[in-house]
Amino acid sequence: MTTLITSKYTTARLWPALALVLLAGCAATPSPPAPEPEPAAEPAVEVDAGSAQVAPPLMPDSRWDAAFSAAEAALAGFDWMQAEQALAALEPPLTMDERARRDYLLARAAFLRGDDGRVEELLQGIPAAGVARALLLQRDDFARQVATLAGRWLESARIGTRQLGQGLNDTLLQREIWQDLNRLRETELAAALDQADAPDWRAWLQLALLNATAGSVEELQAGLRQWRGEHPGHPAAATLPGGLEFLYETLQPLQKVALLLPLSGPLEPAARAVRDGYLARYYLARARGDASHDVAIVDTDEFPSAVAAYQHAVATGADLVIGPLSKDRLAELGQYSPRPVPVLALNRIDEAIKQDVSALVQLSLAPEDDTARIAELAFGQGARRALVLRPAGARGARLEEVLRQRWQALGGSIATTASYSSPEAYSDQIKNALNLGASEQRARDMRSMLATNIEFTARRRQDIDVVFLLAGTPAEARSLKPLLPFHYAGTLPVYATSSIYGGLPDPRDRDLSGARLVELPWLLGSNPSLRVAIAAGGTGTDDFARLNALGADAWLLQARFAQLQGGADTLIRGSTGLLRLDPGLRILREPELATFDGSELTRP
Repeated sequence: MTTLITSKYTTARLWPALALVLLAGCAATPSPPAPEPEPAAEPAVEVDAGSAQVAPPLMPDSRWDAAFSAAEAALAGFDWMQAEQALAALEPPLTMDERARRDYLLARAAFLRGDDGRVEELLQGIPAAGVARALLLQRDDFARQVATLAGRWLESARIGTRQLGQGLNDTLLQREIWQDLNRLRETELAAALDQADAPDWRAWLQLALLNATAGSVEELQAGLRQWRGEHPGHPAAATLPGGLEFLYETLQPLQKVALLLPLSGPLEPAARAVRDGYLARYYLARARGDASHDVAIVDTDEFPSAVAAYQHAVATGADLVIGPLSKDRLAELGQYSPRPVPVLALNRIDEAIKQDVSALVQLSLAPEDDTARIAELAFGQGARRALVLRPAGARGARLEEVLRQRWQALGGSIATTASYSSPEAYSDQIKNALNLGASEQRARDMRSMLATNIEFTARRRQDIDVVFLLAGTPAEARSLKPLLPFHYAGTLPVYATSSIYGGLPDPRDRDLSGARLVELPWLLGSNPSLRVAIAAGGTGTDDFARLNALGADAWLLQARFAQLQGGADTLIRGSTGLLRLDPGLRILREPELATFDGSELTRP
């Protein structure tokens, strides 16, 4: 069945060659980063050697170059002890440059072992004057990295803009400044703008606030033209960041969009939630005069295949297809060729997608995005050695592997993993992972040797400073987290994916108090008017709120489809997270940090 929703406005055809332009734009993006950064000379820094537009300044010569090189090599392998030993060979007197280079390397070593206080002390001790520029650039790059991982995004962006002001004009640096600014909430950007005095810094904040608050693409375009006219010499004016350059000119509007959703099969509730999220944004845009296209809702369950549903949508005039929803249907459509109009799929698959005549972009709520993000957040707060709690089976193993790759790329280590297959195994698995059995055996041996009873408190292993909870459901999480204090691990910070939260306030979540998780902005207060509109329509339920957000972001990406030509630079603030594009045209989400305060989910 196809349901047609018709706008009262007349329209023109979609961009004539958008699909090809999108693919060419992605291919032409300079040095797109891999999904996971490889360890470089500085831990956790993504290096894009091809992005620098000017040659970096040379490092000053020193009689201790061999020791410095040895320390650098050790740090590249995350061996902070070997780095400190190499630097211990330095003997006075040291020049100012040598002291600065030593302290910078010692700060990196302290960062790897999780001593944030020492990092700050060493970096602040490097003077701003009298030191070679190459050393100051190293210090500032590292300070930005530390601030970003710690969630001090305003500080990181400010350091970056000062580097630009000192003549460093680097594509990767501008990208990172823009990412930091887009991680800030509107209120934080506005407050920073009120206090900003440097003209270039104020202009960065004005641009970020415009991007965060624009109600439509047309409003954003007008604001971008005004901003560029007021700041023609700004570093971001030559090429607007985040792919905004591709929204600068007026775009020809869509004529018809087809939503391919399974509306009569087992996935019907999920499909309706996606549909409701999309339509909420569509009707809001129509009410403001910002939407001029028709929407055809196509029930994919009435077609023998995803390809047949797609062909029907194209034959009836669709300029853009949104869907399918299931992985199986996506895999099928991904191998179909040629596809004459672009596709925004509502899932993500591991298999390669054919990108031929038109683009197929994948938008999803993949839990892998949550998992990579909790690794970054925990590392930024000083954790280095992890205990992983995960369900047995393929899903748990897959998420653990994603976590392991990101965690180790940052410089962390996994001390042990506890996998469980049933509630009866929860306690024993945690107990074994914490080596409490060995502690209890020592007590038994002592009692036997002394032939008397002694007071005893079990002692868990001490090489763990964080717990990653990869529970599949809130019920699992509510059973697992209280076992940590029971087994003498209650002081360890716990980081979890959004799977531990059901989407609605629940008094039972008091058992999760203190747990840190990543969640969609939609469930943390963003776009309240859309949630109200869905509730008022009587079609949405909180059980599928995350899928409402997915539908809302499908509309957002439809409206900003041209922005995806920014390739690796693409950055869009969405209801499901901060959205960026990888080289495979998959949308990767960066969800937000939240914390359980009692049973209430709050933003820190």
